Amino acid sequence: MKPSVHSLFCTLLALSCQAHAGEETIRLIDGPGRDLVASNCVACHSLDYIPLNSPFQKRAGWQATVNKMVKVMGAAIRDEDVPQIVDYLTQRYGVE
Repeated sequence: MKPSVHSLFCTLLALSCQAHAGEETIRLIDGPGRDLVASNCVACHSLDYIPLNSPFQKRAGWQATVNKMVKVMGAAIRDEDVPQIVDYLTQRYGVE
């Protein structure tokens, strides 16, 4: 490996390790539906999306978000799980 490529590689590796080391593990608030939310949502994105979106989400917003994840983004959430997921998100992270 050429010295400049090697230096670039080492620099990028060091930066990526630092960025990862600073990340916190998101722990969802306990409650009925938490495991269902975690297992379905983390299949496509980080769980930090949930608290980031929560300051402005009412029930209708969470319902629309879950529907979009299924219909537009292709999330493999079973129809019978949608109400429990929306209930959990609304009760634990909603503004209602």
